[in-house]
Amino acid sequence: MNKFYNVLIVLLTSSMFSNSVSAQDVEEIVVTSALIDTTEITNPLYVIDGDEIVNDATTNLGDAIDGYLGISMADYGSAVGQPIIRGMSGPRVKILKNGMVNRDVSGLGVDHLNDVDLNDIQQIEIVKGPSSLLYANGTIGGIINVVDDCIAAMNFEIPEVKIGYETQSVNDGSSEFINLKRNINGFNVNFGYKNTEFGNYDIPNGAILHEEEHEEDHEEEHEEHEENLGYVNNSDFAVEATKFGVSKVGDWGYVGLSVDSLKSVYGIPFHGDEHGDEHGDEHGDEEEHEEERIFSTTDSENFTIKGSYNINGNLVKKIDYTYRDSDYRLTEAHAEEEGHEEHEGEEEHEEHAPTNFLNDATEYGAIFDMSNDSMTQKFSFNFVDENTSIFGEEAFMNPANNEVLTLGYFIGKDFDPFHLDFGMRIDQVDRSGTVTDEDHGDIDSYNIDENTNSFAVSIGRDLTDSLDINLGFSSVERMPSVIELFMNGPHLATGRFEVGDPTLSSETSNNFDISFNFDNGDYFGYASFYINDVDNYITLMDEDEDHEMHGDEHHEDEDEHHEDEDEHDHGNLIHANYIQEDAEFDGYEIEFGRTIDLGSGKLKLSFGRDVVNAKFLDGHNVPRINPSRNVYSLSYEQEDLVFKLNLKDVAKQNDFGEGETATSGYQMVDTRLTKTFNLRGNSDLKVTLFGKNLLDEVARNHSSFVKNEVPLPGRNYGIKFNLTY
Repeated sequence: MNKFYNVLIVLLTSSMFSNSVSAQDVEEIVVTSALIDTTEITNPLYVIDGDEIVNDATTNLGDAIDGYLGISMADYGSAVGQPIIRGMSGPRVKILKNGMVNRDVSGLGVDHLNDVDLNDIQQIEIVKGPSSLLYANGTIGGIINVVDDCIAAMNFEIPEVKIGYETQSVNDGSSEFINLKRNINGFNVNFGYKNTEFGNYDIPNGAILHEEEHEEDHEEEHEEHEENLGYVNNSDFAVEATKFGVSKVGDWGYVGLSVDSLKSVYGIPFHGDEHGDEHGDEHGDEEEHEEERIFSTTDSENFTIKGSYNINGNLVKKIDYTYRDSDYRLTEAHAEEEGHEEHEGEEEHEEHAPTNFLNDATEYGAIFDMSNDSMTQKFSFNFVDENTSIFGEEAFMNPANNEVLTLGYFIGKDFDPFHLDFGMRIDQVDRSGTVTDEDHGDIDSYNIDENTNSFAVSIGRDLTDSLDINLGFSSVERMPSVIELFMNGPHLATGRFEVGDPTLSSETSNNFDISFNFDNGDYFGYASFYINDVDNYITLMDEDEDHEMHGDEHHEDEDEHHEDEDEHDHGNLIHANYIQEDAEFDGYEIEFGRTIDLGSGKLKLSFGRDVVNAKFLDGHNVPRINPSRNVYSLSYEQEDLVFKLNLKDVAKQNDFGEGETATSGYQMVDTRLTKTFNLRGNSDLKVTLFGKNLLDEVARNHSSFVKNEVPLPGRNYGIKFNLTY
């Protein structure tokens, strides 16, 4: 209740001041990003138009941006696609909603989805470099900001209603949505709703590979059953997303609030077995056991206040402020499939208790804009209090608390002929948690309080009217996450018994990149090369068959570390530990192409390639790094017609880490045709025909923990209707 009174005071205060501020003269500017909207960002950056997402097939966040150079994903079925930027993922890549970090539990498990609603978005921003330091700590990989106008900063000029329907073949799925925008008595009202239901998705027959850990007399029967399976079991996905926002806009700025919720249920197509060989005996034959359904449900609610207050002072021009209260819950459960025949061990299945992941966070902050005609200058303040707890049968970590107080600074200035961007960030991080000693049951408490310092600088200049160059350097510190610090238990999604280390040091990323941009109207090109040295890189390292860890100089000798191993048999789970080693990431992205006037539209042809290499200091490979890719694109656009055809050629990954295997290459062909029909008045109907993986290729992401058991979807085609009036 106190939170409610606090936010009410903020709203009333903003309203009281709204009439006392004079109008601000607004210059016409080119908006490159919603994060830094008054300067052209020359750092590696994508701004993906919302129509590219909304008009395409409904999917997860990672899959939606996977085709962009330097961007990939780690998948775990259709619901989960965690983004990867230049080989960096997890806590190194922050997902933002309208400039605020998304507080879900995707960082606690590779089988956890990113709680992001992609319905009716304006754009997706992928940002690295100085400007990203204003918005999130530990952004070694970068940030991904999903932007919508649920809290409108500008008045809705005309009422707008959007309704849509979509169907997909690969999962017999459908999706429908409705969005309403209207200005009512000076208040901008925004409502959105989307419901999606996908079944198990199809794959080419024989695409599923299985582990060779089964007994020989059982393996033939198991292979015969799974190799002919034309779909991935437990790969279904359903989500219901609702958002409501209201705002007031005036010469003084704007203020608004929003309430959004997302509920989902999705199957988990693979789950590690901690019971060992006894598992099959307890549950009857393998075919019956596969009828067990393992799934997760999520339920999130976010209350947000956001606004901007125009001061027009000599120093501070305006203040952007935010407040968000987030409540997130993920429940993982087991159940028998409907219609399943009873078998030995069924009662035990029914008694398999669910596991609950809870994350509650309160966050508030402000950005003080001190820009003038000669430069962009911003100072940020942010505080977050986040509580994470896991309870239930597979609780692998005790409750933990995370508090972060941040001060950030950004400046962008032209020094003819150069443009300079500089950003810095100071974070006071307090992470507290406990670890239960497996040998004795004792509980050790930890309170880790550290400061991290980060800065980034980039300088660019125009070499010619068509060619520019940009140099960038950043040094970013990231404190270990609560999982890396306090993990201590079976993590069945990875098939491992994972152990964190409260003594881990902060990572430090020293990144250098150089990029070139060329565009003369007919021909265009882009090239970016980077080297990223990461001190104390944290990774989950599997123990080998002799229970010796790579980098065991940081641990006790083998006999002492595992003297009680027999007392703690975790079945088929691989023992893995979070350790630190220096690592180096290097790679490049290149793209070139041509634009041709054709009829009443433009034809664009392009070729792109991205490569990332990642090795530890002693020369062995960092695990789960995606291989090189070539991307061939053809598009044709005219006033009411858009056609796109893409071929993504993914190489075989032979540079795999310890405990991994090689991953075969594949070719993915996608296409989309969108036609807009103008109806009466301001109404129009968009009809989109799409096809994904038209060659029906067997495709696997090397970055996935379950690449063999859970391949990517097979051929998918569908149609999407979008009516606006």
